[in-house]
Amino acid sequence: MALIHDMAESLVGDITPVDNIPKAEKSRRESTTMDFLCSRLLSPSAGVGPATGAQIREIWQEYEDGETLEAKFVHDIDKLELVLQMMEYERRGEGQVDLSEFGHVAKRIQLDECKAWCEEVFKEREEFWRSVGKPLKAGWRKTG
Repeated sequence: MALIHDMAESLVGDITPVDNIPKAEKSRRESTTMDFLCSRLLSPSAGVGPATGAQIREIWQEYEDGETLEAKFVHDIDKLELVLQMMEYERRGEGQVDLSEFGHVAKRIQLDECKAWCEEVFKEREEFWRSVGKPLKAGWRKTG
């Protein structure tokens, strides 16, 4: 599921919250792309096993629906990965780049374990900013 959920991005691109694309439009683009990938490229007529495309589409839909524990976990890890990227880019910028606008995704993390991991990342990020002697923008902290 963790690999499959990003398949549509191979054609649609990685649409982030700051891209100002409505959620319904993002969902439509990704769903259409997954239909194409699974029904055409991964179809039995393309030489792929008889149920492979359909199975992949079902797993992707499970992720999109976000109701199972596995789907919630993959959603949370995807958000945590964005927070980690944010912090890594800030480090590479040696304290000259504050990407706090991406930190809001942490508020949507659902599972307690993932919230705890994210809090650890935020503590590390806070320590980094303290070490370069610069304040963080307000509103980036806390996972809910």
